[in-house]
Formats: sequence, C-alpha cells, structure tokens
Amino acid sequence: MKNENLISKSIIRCAIEVHKTLGGPGLLESVYEEALTWELKQNHKVGRQAELPIVYKGQKIGNPLRIDLIVDESVIVECKAISEHHSIFESQVLTYLRLTELKLGLVLNFGKQYLKDGIHRVVNGL
Repeated sequence: MKNENLISKSIIRCAIEVHKTLGGPGLLESVYEEALTWELKQNHKVGRQAELPIVYKGQKIGNPLRIDLIVDESVIVECKAISEHHSIFESQVLTYLRLTELKLGLVLNFGKQYLKDGIHRVVNGL
C-alpha cells in the first residue's frame, strides 16, 4: 500500500541532507537532482527524468514532458535551484499529478538559504 506522506517525509529528509552536504544554494539544479537521486536510491525506487507523454483526445501530441523524479511510483518531485519561488511550479506539478493520476508532489527549491523555506507540497485529491 502506498503511503505518500511517509514517502514525502523521507524525500524531505534526503533533500535536507543534500542541501546541507553540498553547502546550500549556488549550484545548478541538475547537481541537486543527481545528489538527491543518489540519496533517495538508498531506500527508495527512483525514476529520474521520467517521460510523460501528452495525450489529447486519445492522440499523443508533441514531445513528452520530463518529470524530475518519481519516488516509489507514488510521489513526484520537481527540483529547482533559484532564489525566488513562483507559483507556476505548483501548477506544473499539479498538472503532472493529474496526468499520472498520482496524489502527491513536492517542489524542492535548493536555491533557498534554508531548504525548509523552499519546500512546497502539491496535492491532487489526497
């Protein structure tokens, strides 16, 4: 049985470890994503840069979307490394959740001085 809340707590612990170990903000998003993937793989199944096809009225269109991380096939993680947060990131994750029919996503902004200020939960009917 999936427990998205427990998985998200583990993801956040791992993200804090990555942020602390790498010395906080200042690196590229891909560095944090790769380090977080490594950290998560110690205890979780992780899909990185997972392709999500866009289907419109039964027809695949355009290029597939790329999801930064999917953890335990249950929680979507979008990694950012910018100084300012934008609400569009939550909208993006909510769209991913709807398209995958998953319930929980996290936007993790490693660009903040304290990661706790860069954690945003996104729910889809959870």
